[in-house]
Amino acid sequence: MIQISESAAKKISALKLEENKPDAVLRVQVKRGGCSGFSYKMDFADAPADSDKVFESFGEKVAIDTQSYLYLIGMTLDYEGGLNGKGFIFSNPNATKTCGCGSSFGV
Repeated sequence: MIQISESAAKKISALKLEENKPDAVLRVQVKRGGCSGFSYKMDFADAPADSDKVFESFGEKVAIDTQSYLYLIGMTLDYEGGLNGKGFIFSNPNATKTCGCGSSFGV
């Protein structure tokens, strides 16, 4: 299961409006690369693929392909804004190491 915080859902909704994609779903993927071995990739998709795992909270949907899901089980997607905010935050219990930027991890 993947959790989406209320603040992340609000930011996803705002970004969809900015990009004029009100019906899109957020796709989260894990890609090889980054300073710790894997990195997170996010973009909008018109609809989830048939094989995607889809999670919904606070009216927003996140789609994850089955391979990426293996690295993301139990993750919480959060968002922190403001002067000291970091943007989207991936609280991933499967990550054994992370880098300072927060977008790269190792298992």
